[in-house]
Amino acid sequence: MQVTELSAEGLKRQFKIVVPAGDLSAKVDERLAELARTAQMPGFRPGKVPVGLLKKQYGQALYGDALEQAVNQSTAKAIEDRGLKPALQPKVDLKELGEGKDVEFEVAIELLPEIGQLDFSGIELERLKADVPEKDVDDALDRIAKANREQKPVDPPRPAQKGDAIKLDFVGSVDGVEFPGGKAEDYVLELGSGNFIPGFEDQLVGAEIDKPIDVKVTFPAEYGAKELAGKDAVFKCTVKEIREFVDKPADDELAKKNNFENLEAMRKAVSDRIGQDYARISRSMVKRQLLDKLADAYKFAVPDGLVEAEFDSIWRRIEEAKKNGEKFEGDEEKLRKEYRDIAERRVRLGLLLADVGRSNSIDVTPEELNQAVMREAMRYPGQERQVLEFYGKNAELKEQLRAPIFEEKTVDFILELAKVTDKSVTPEELMKAAREAEEAEDAPSEAATN
Repeated sequence: MQVTELSAEGLKRQFKIVVPAGDLSAKVDERLAELARTAQMPGFRPGKVPVGLLKKQYGQALYGDALEQAVNQSTAKAIEDRGLKPALQPKVDLKELGEGKDVEFEVAIELLPEIGQLDFSGIELERLKADVPEKDVDDALDRIAKANREQKPVDPPRPAQKGDAIKLDFVGSVDGVEFPGGKAEDYVLELGSGNFIPGFEDQLVGAEIDKPIDVKVTFPAEYGAKELAGKDAVFKCTVKEIREFVDKPADDELAKKNNFENLEAMRKAVSDRIGQDYARISRSMVKRQLLDKLADAYKFAVPDGLVEAEFDSIWRRIEEAKKNGEKFEGDEEKLRKEYRDIAERRVRLGLLLADVGRSNSIDVTPEELNQAVMREAMRYPGQERQVLEFYGKNAELKEQLRAPIFEEKTVDFILELAKVTDKSVTPEELMKAAREAEEAEDAPSEAATN
């Protein structure tokens, strides 16, 4: 094998590799010899088929296999001998091809950048931290109590009021013709919930049991069923039962109903959950700050191929959003430039975090990966078992959960080295800061990696 370096510019390398015809012939002959030991053909005993006959029948296929093997092995050896670290699969361009001839091909490689020594001790970050006010806990407990309130038939009977739960039958029609999905029996509806078309629930306030009432509404112009969008409709309704809600106090009984020992235990659990929500928001914001600082501090070159692949992924989502009616300001050329800058930033930060993780032996344990699978399963209530089985049978899909865990652990590692100052804020101030950060991220040129 002969290797000649054709060019070396930045992260790009190009080589010409020549594999002697004799090497390929030897590989073909070796495979023919292996085949001859077990080959069967009519008129010949097993293992006694002449090599020449086998070559005539299988030679072309064996040559193709030998060629592919020779290209892969010689490319890998050229890379290994020079200590190169490819960022992408090498691109191979066959120049000379033909049985009995030397194989000549060119290999184009993009390399991973040498990032060098990194020092995070000078990075200064501010982390917003919010305590959980008692009022937030009280409000949450009130919502739990409301969700657990009971219903009872109104006694003595009276017309339906806003806030009541009514059981009704209805049949909807447009221009006197019933439409699919517009009919139901014993449907339970809370008046004032806003679950139905605007105006529907309002017209049922004052309805009485077993007294038919026509509800006239207009479907919104943007209604999901296009055949009904903007159309006037009449629903013939009959209320069969009117029930009112009975409020439940936030007490020990409510706590036990929700699997807590007492109200104090439920109160603590609610406070902890709210605190975790605040902590997630705080963590997200300090991570965004860190990535911004890293992006500004480290400007090493990145492989064009990785940038182009990331840009293509972003742009496909942009095109899909356009098809769904989303508007994007600016002309396409400017927009492509902005999103290519985002792609380059993402690739650079991804390479930097990967380098930090590798050089500091940061890894994802099997337990962490299994916990991630469990979290995915919990996202699909009632289907947890199927999700777990799905991941159990798809190792590659399971491995996709490794990258975000690795990133978070690497970010934690860097945060330990950086100078992070905690600042106490109110929950309102934390939420406002988070909204402002998200609004800034919406601008393409400001977008972060996640």
